Amino acid sequence: MYFIYSLLMGFAALLVAPYWFVQGVRHGKYLSNLGERLGFSFPALAKLPADSKGAIWIHAVSVGEALSGIALARRLKETYPDRPLIISTTTQTGQALARERMPFADAVIYFPLDWGFCVRRALDAVRPSVVLVLETEIWPNFLREAGRRKIPVLFVSGRVSDRSFARYQSYFGAFGFFLRPFLRDALSNASSFLMQSEKDAERVRTLGAPVDRVRVSGNLKYDLEVPVPTPLSNWLASEIKRSGRSPIIVAGSIVATEEPHALIAFGTLQGEYPKALLVLAPRKPECFDEAAEFIDESHRKFIRRSRLAIPGPASKQFDENSNAATIPDDVSVLLLDSIGELASLYGLADGAFVGGSLVSSGGHNILEPAAFGKIPVFGPSMENFAEIASRFVTAGAAIQVESPEDVGVAWIELFRDPERMKKMSETARRLVADSRGATDRALAEIVSRLDGVAR
Repeated sequence: MYFIYSLLMGFAALLVAPYWFVQGVRHGKYLSNLGERLGFSFPALAKLPADSKGAIWIHAVSVGEALSGIALARRLKETYPDRPLIISTTTQTGQALARERMPFADAVIYFPLDWGFCVRRALDAVRPSVVLVLETEIWPNFLREAGRRKIPVLFVSGRVSDRSFARYQSYFGAFGFFLRPFLRDALSNASSFLMQSEKDAERVRTLGAPVDRVRVSGNLKYDLEVPVPTPLSNWLASEIKRSGRSPIIVAGSIVATEEPHALIAFGTLQGEYPKALLVLAPRKPECFDEAAEFIDESHRKFIRRSRLAIPGPASKQFDENSNAATIPDDVSVLLLDSIGELASLYGLADGAFVGGSLVSSGGHNILEPAAFGKIPVFGPSMENFAEIASRFVTAGAAIQVESPEDVGVAWIELFRDPERMKKMSETARRLVADSRGATDRALAEIVSRLDGVAR
């Protein structure tokens, strides 16, 4: 079964190789981290002592998972300071955020491609005593090799989205004779499945996870750390005060082709609030230039964060074209073309929009603005966060709309009704606070696994 799976992975790699190459040349993706993905070279691990105890390996696919795992990662490092803490991601944006927000980690690497030789090299390099997979990214060869080495693998804050479950169901219908026993065997190598909800627990059991290893422990995303002010947020706060700009709208995690929708929503608001300022934050770096083009086509003046002479992420470079740190009166959009600076800006927002929801992308995490007591407004596509979105809307702590114009109208109605806005804000903050605890439950399970491990 595993040979057939690896063979299919090889065919898939050949099919997408031209795309990888083009993206590597155009955006620096894939090619720059191919050595790590193949398991040949892990420069970040070279500095680790050869005689250190077995590492704690946390895998977070991308930005959302990395953000949700910050509190757990910090607690594990405090509990086991003598064990290396290794963070892996799959995406460049996840990698950048992990380096920025988890400086206490001993190394940040890319997760290996799921071929046996890649996995074995990665496990030899990391030498983990435990592997924690945030949410539910299933890599059969990785699980199998970890099982052979008796390395506990725990799925933490696991979930199986509506979209993923429907996809598995369709695959079962066509290839169930192969896929069901294959998944059952792969998942049997995991030690524990700590799922977000009972629905997620039932779904992972349906996929083949051993029933006695599955339990509900909650969602790590509720345990997110409220970001501290950054140089950018401090500057923007003082600039808002100086210029009298209001209201401030933060549109975060905007995905490709969603930028025009966010600009339409903002335009609806501008009709009533001409001094409004939009902070537009694309989710991926390759979308920064395209977002700038969309803003330009909307006939709005804007400033790119990368052109502001304000200290920021360590990777940021300023040049002779950098602007003085002011927002001219005729500028209505600040394009946040950086990674790791969005979260703190939600604290300055009068209105918040969470992207990936006005196009068919599945939505993004609404808890970052909610933790600040900001009311998340989002579109109809929230399949990836369906439970959280439904809970907040039902409690009157968030607003879900159908169109870009509706987003703008929602902001206007909130600003016209301060009492309603205050009540919704307090409810949003309370829901986040009352739902914390998944980190403690996960930590208890991990400690029980590690305390009996000598290596």
